[in-house]
Amino acid sequence: MTDELLRLEHAGWQSLCDGTGDAFYGGIMADDAVMVLANGMVMDRDTVISSLGQSPPWARYEIEDVRLVKISPDTAALVYTGTGWRDGQDAPFVGAMSSVYHRTGDGWTLALYQQSAKS
Repeated sequence: MTDELLRLEHAGWQSLCDGTGDAFYGGIMADDAVMVLANGMVMDRDTVISSLGQSPPWARYEIEDVRLVKISPDTAALVYTGTGWRDGQDAPFVGAMSSVYHRTGDGWTLALYQQSAKS
C-alpha cells in the first residue's frame, strides 16, 4: 500500500512540475475532497483545479520521511516531508504533508490533503 500511494504522490508532484496539476488532481480527487494549505486556505475540488491551472510550476521536489497510517483496508494516510523548489526563489517550501486516500472500485481517490510549513 505504501508503494502504491507513494507512486500517486510522485505523480501528483510531477504534474505540479510539468504544469498538468489541474488535470491530475481533477482526476484523482474525490468530489467532496478538500486541500488544507499551509497559508490557512481550505479549497474544495473545483477551487483546486482552477487554482492549479494558474499556478507556476515547481522546478523540482523531494519526498522524505514517508509514513503510512492505515485507517482501514481501503483507506490510508501517507505522511511525509515534502520540499519543493520554484525557479527564481532562493528558499524551497518545506512542509509536513499528509494525503488521505480511499480505494474505490475505480482505484485510489484523494479525500484530503493537508500541509503545514516546517521551519
